Amino acid sequence: MTTYSRLPWRTVLCGTALVLMAGCSSMKTPATASVAVSNAAVANAAGSGAAEFAPAEMNSAREKMALANKAMAAKDYKLANTLANQAQADAKLAQGKANSAKAQTAADALQDDIRVLREELDRANK
Repeated sequence: MTTYSRLPWRTVLCGTALVLMAGCSSMKTPATASVAVSNAAVANAAGSGAAEFAPAEMNSAREKMALANKAMAAKDYKLANTLANQAQADAKLAQGKANSAKAQTAADALQDDIRVLREELDRANK
């Protein structure tokens, strides 16, 4: 009877071990994906001129990406995922500030052009 009474415990222990292993291995995939997406976000922000228009946010994004990559190398996937998400948020903020600054520059240039045209019309009508 002892053989049969141990069988369910072995099954439970094996099942628990499988669940724990699946949980640990599934954490690596989201962290890897999150780090990759965040790397792309930082690269896109840098390409949009965010380093010029939002240097603090860009530096923060780059630092957090470096820490996320170190956490991935150390197999601390939870930390890597958290840092990658923070880096992505910083990169998106930097890109948004860069886009806003560029739009403001374009609007200012357009206002100057309109002012010049109005002055020319005023001179022509006098």
